[in-house]
Amino acid sequence: MGRFDTLSARDRVMVALDCSPEEARELADKLEGHATWLKVGITLIYDGGLPLVEELKSRGFKVFVDAKFHDIPHQVRGAVKSAAHTGADLVTAHGCGGAAMLAACHEGAQEAREAYGHAPYVIAITVLTSMDSDELGLIGVERPIPEQAAALAKLAVDNGLDGIVCSPQEAHEMRELLGPDALIVTPGVRPAGAALGDQSRVATPAAAIKAGASHIVVGRPITQAPDPVAALESIVDEIETGC
Repeated sequence: MGRFDTLSARDRVMVALDCSPEEARELADKLEGHATWLKVGITLIYDGGLPLVEELKSRGFKVFVDAKFHDIPHQVRGAVKSAAHTGADLVTAHGCGGAAMLAACHEGAQEAREAYGHAPYVIAITVLTSMDSDELGLIGVERPIPEQAAALAKLAVDNGLDGIVCSPQEAHEMRELLGPDALIVTPGVRPAGAALGDQSRVATPAAAIKAGASHIVVGRPITQAPDPVAALESIVDEIETGC
């Protein structure tokens, strides 16, 4: 049994707040007591969202800071430590940044633990869920998406990271590759009948968990729903009954 197998369905759902700080606070007001995890992405980070991380933490949420670090090792080491200072529970880096960069992310987390008594999980982006094989080819990657995702996932965990972000379509292979204890976070999750938006490699919440995801990221199907709480609860119910 892996370390995430005993998580409740609710604890597996990360709600993506890809909006303004004002809208994020309104959503947090509605979701408080219902959502465990909130994701702060780059739209919100660049709109003054890092102080919001501390605010959301103070309200009892776990916060996923999806900053997608991708820079020289010195920069990402400091960035991970800085994110930890806000109380972030999880941060991301691009796996394609290379071994030295990924190792520096791990080092930044360890430095944060020594400095603040708290270190976030650090996970690597493999292949963005908006990308298909044609898009990957345009940046010079000729191997199939599953092979590219697997190579970057192995590179990440071999350099100290806690897991990866991948499409639900790669979750089963990633679980077999990385073992039972890796964090496997899957965006591109859409309840049955929901619009795909800009995602091209998707699955339903229950299917993603059954495939091996430890956590799923759901944004617009919850945040743009007429009743975000009802939308979240529907997803929780689907996971509970479908897994």
